[in-house]
Amino acid sequence: MLKINNLHAGVEGKEILKGINIEVNAGEVHAIMGPNGSGKSTLSSVIAGKEEFEVTDGNIVFAGEDLEELSAEERAHKGIFLSFQYPVEIPGVSVTNFMKTAINETRKAQGLEEMPASEMLKKIREKSELLEIDRKFLSRSLNEGFSGGEKKRNEIFQMAMLEPKLAILDETDSGLDIDALRIVSNGVNRLRSKDNAVVVITHYQRLLDYIVPDFVHVLLDGKIVKSGGAELAHELEEKGYDWIKQEKVSN
Repeated sequence: MLKINNLHAGVEGKEILKGINIEVNAGEVHAIMGPNGSGKSTLSSVIAGKEEFEVTDGNIVFAGEDLEELSAEERAHKGIFLSFQYPVEIPGVSVTNFMKTAINETRKAQGLEEMPASEMLKKIREKSELLEIDRKFLSRSLNEGFSGGEKKRNEIFQMAMLEPKLAILDETDSGLDIDALRIVSNGVNRLRSKDNAVVVITHYQRLLDYIVPDFVHVLLDGKIVKSGGAELAHELEEKGYDWIKQEKVSN
């Protein structure tokens, strides 16, 4: 589904990603872990097509198509979803209306008619129940006055509504208490299927107690320095990242 080949990228002339290679298949969950400044959020932004980042070498192939010439909007229409670490507020636009617009714009890009209102309302009801979201929440302005947990839950609601092929969760656990973390994680787990894939970006192992990954990759100084199964996340929680740095030096 997603294949990243020798990806080098940066911003304002500063190289941040220094040769990333990852392959994510349908049905898989991959976790990318690393300390601050290692390039995790840059990687998610480059996959999603954020304009401020420049790819200087390598490529990203999604569903057999090179993404180089596609804008962030076009990538979203192809089925790539990015949850932001710091979601933006949009005063005056309700959660429901935002979702209606997003879904119908995607359908338009795919050559489909707008989703009938009755079908839209049914889908909103089903997905909000899945994520334990109060219906009153859906009439509020998007992210305006939301707590950190509400913003993250709202993003997973957006993911549930859009049903992307690839969901990239950039530090979704940031600022969440245990209850919010459980609800958000349950939502992600219920949305997993053999036809989609999830990339989870996080500092900490605790999120991976709820969303169990098939593969864990450690990103340090813009490079994947170690990969393994879910047990690698537990090892990182116990030992931190210094042991990998020392291992890298000794090798």
